[in-house]
Amino acid sequence: MDVSCNENTSQPNGSYALDETEECGLAKILDRRWPLTLLENRQRSLDEKSLSEFAQGVPSRLSRNPDSISRLAYNLENSFPPDRRSGLSSPRSGPSTPSSCVSHPMAGEAWEALRRSLLGLLQHWIILRKNSIMIRHVFVRDFVPSALAFLMNGEPEIVKNFLLKTLRLQSWEKKIDRFQLGEGVMPASFKVFHDPIRNHETLIADFGESAIGRVAPIDSGFWWIILLRAYTKCTGDSSLAEMPECQKGMRLILSMCLSEGFDTFPTLLCSDGCCMIDRRMGVYGYPLEIQALFFMALRSALLLLKQDNEGKDFTERIAKRLHALSYHMRTYYWLDLKHLNDIYRYKTEEYSHTAVNKFNVMPDSLPDWIFDFMPYRGGYFIGNVSPAKMDIRWFCMGNCIAVISSLATSEQSTAIMDLIEARWKELVGEMPLKVCYPAIESHEWRIETGCDPKNTRWSYHNGGSWPVLVWILTAACIKTGRPQMARRALELIESRLLKDSWPEYYDGKLGRYIGKQARKFQTWSIAGYLVAKMMLEDPSHLGMIALEEDKQMKPVLKRSASWAV
Repeated sequence: MDVSCNENTSQPNGSYALDETEECGLAKILDRRWPLTLLENRQRSLDEKSLSEFAQGVPSRLSRNPDSISRLAYNLENSFPPDRRSGLSSPRSGPSTPSSCVSHPMAGEAWEALRRSLLGLLQHWIILRKNSIMIRHVFVRDFVPSALAFLMNGEPEIVKNFLLKTLRLQSWEKKIDRFQLGEGVMPASFKVFHDPIRNHETLIADFGESAIGRVAPIDSGFWWIILLRAYTKCTGDSSLAEMPECQKGMRLILSMCLSEGFDTFPTLLCSDGCCMIDRRMGVYGYPLEIQALFFMALRSALLLLKQDNEGKDFTERIAKRLHALSYHMRTYYWLDLKHLNDIYRYKTEEYSHTAVNKFNVMPDSLPDWIFDFMPYRGGYFIGNVSPAKMDIRWFCMGNCIAVISSLATSEQSTAIMDLIEARWKELVGEMPLKVCYPAIESHEWRIETGCDPKNTRWSYHNGGSWPVLVWILTAACIKTGRPQMARRALELIESRLLKDSWPEYYDGKLGRYIGKQARKFQTWSIAGYLVAKMMLEDPSHLGMIALEEDKQMKPVLKRSASWAV
């Protein structure tokens, strides 16, 4: 990073700076100051305007020829008007502190804490910090809100560096107990070892061999693609995504996910612990979070892949998979009062293509709590669907990503927000936001978690409250024209998070207590708050991550080729 832009940050080794013309333009924009009254007026007017009226997103600066790419990709790429550009319009009131700090003193403290988490020469993140002891360990999924914060503040160099470093780790040989993992697997995390004598830093990747339960992360590759698109949308610089190494990295990730096999579903088969819920919690099978991230990564890759011979082949495969995946998720994962009543009346042991109960779900398996939880208005994507199994639990990450990525239709997105509003006490409580609802207890807890003492009821991943999730809630709220909901959640965050020293998670039905094993000064708790804050103050930032609904993603239903005429 150029010292002239930020006197508190030195030039890292191996970083990838912008050229001189870009730096000059960036510096001018970063030095621009917006009056507080303007920010306040924007905040007030946001409640009265929908996203389409206030900020329809960001133009793409990708150098694509519309005639050489599929209509689907072209529509996605041009879903934002050319007079908006997210990221580079982020104001700053000083060399290292954005003007969002003016609106609340907690934001200034958050930026100071976030900048202290930068890791030495590599300019990466310290994810865990406790009692001033810094653990030089970086998780890919944890980095995402930090990356978005710096992109929104007009500091893309750190993000570019991270994308390139993790890409190089992908090329490592990946063996666990003599078993070779797929080439496209991205690391769950990596450690940074510093040699003070040689002033040299070395990265050591973890592809699951050191993880709890020895589970490889499925979400890391998806987050990498999503973040690459966010960087490209923010900076208007397509050169990073068009590098042969980045193109190959995307293709390797997609090759694993788009491979054909015995599965009859377009969703991805996963083990427990492969995503944010990285411990045994009964999310094996086809968990919602992975399917939503898969969908969002496919749509992002569709915009980033070059239209050469290899790129065109993947574009076609992605388009086919998106059609099948969106239909499957919108049809079989969706639950509202009508669908609940239909399941309640299901017949079982149905054969043939005319079966209504296609997964042979037993109505008696529906938990009692769902009948009181489901409001008259509202709905959500359930946690899992597989043969004879419907995990009815609410999962925050999957539902919010479904809204942001437009996996949910506009009607479903509205219903999801209706449900959150109707069940605010249960899903938000006193500290946003429940990672899942409800908690599993008693004998079911013993079976599902293996008696995991960290995942006791209403704690950690078993119904705990995670402040980092406020950024995806805010993005979903702005996209559906309900910023007042996000502001309400942010007020809860600002009332406690700083005083509690930025903990990782909270416990209890309402999120009233700091988690019993929660580490404090968590980077992604800090960054999640900042991203939510900046999106509310400048909703055009949403274009960096959100995708508009593609009206053509409604495939014509055809009779199965295996069905005899």
